[in-house]
Amino acid sequence: MNFKELLYRARKGDEDAILEIFEMYRPLLIKNALVDGVFDEDLYQELTAELLKCIRYFRDVE
Repeated sequence: MNFKELLYRARKGDEDAILEIFEMYRPLLIKNALVDGVFDEDLYQELTAELLKCIRYFRDVE
């Protein structure tokens, strides 16, 4: 399955698709939640919430 199909499934509430996308982006979320080399749990949660919003509001621009 390609990424676009995965996004469509996730947007419709498919929990497996959401989890798969989350796992794809988890390393990036962790990397961006580091502040001066220290993991910031609150920032990680905020970034995760933003990822979920992006999934929910995804629109195809074709």
